[in-house]
Amino acid sequence: MNSMDIRRIMDYLPHRYPFLLVDRVLSCEPGKSIVALKNVTINEHFFVGHFPRFPVMPGVLIIEALAQTAAILSFQTHGDKVDGNSLYYFVGIDKARFKKPVMPGDAMTMHVEITRYARGIWWFKSHAKVEGQIVSEADLMCTLRSTDNDNKDEG
Repeated sequence: MNSMDIRRIMDYLPHRYPFLLVDRVLSCEPGKSIVALKNVTINEHFFVGHFPRFPVMPGVLIIEALAQTAAILSFQTHGDKVDGNSLYYFVGIDKARFKKPVMPGDAMTMHVEITRYARGIWWFKSHAKVEGQIVSEADLMCTLRSTDNDNKDEG
């Protein structure tokens, strides 16, 4: 599969504004890797307070954008789509590094590669780039879990 527009992305991710952080999939090779795009604009809700005089995209949201990209790759690999009975969760984040600020006007490309899959856990190497320079990188671990068990204790 070569690319995916926002309508198709929304078939694979349950996130919606203001938390959907993938605008377009540029390329995807299921079982291997994906490259996606996030266009960063001054209209993002987080720029109101981070920081008003020097707007910088929060690092945790860069990592979240990478994780959302990884989720799309996982669903593409398994041939699934998100449903109302499961969610894709972080299990761990290692070696997260932030090398350069991401600011309004930046086109951030997210590169994610599967490094391992075992017993329902996915391992990924990921990095984000702006203008060809790495701005962030992290090793991610994620899993798909049923939401049915999460609601059993509610009364």
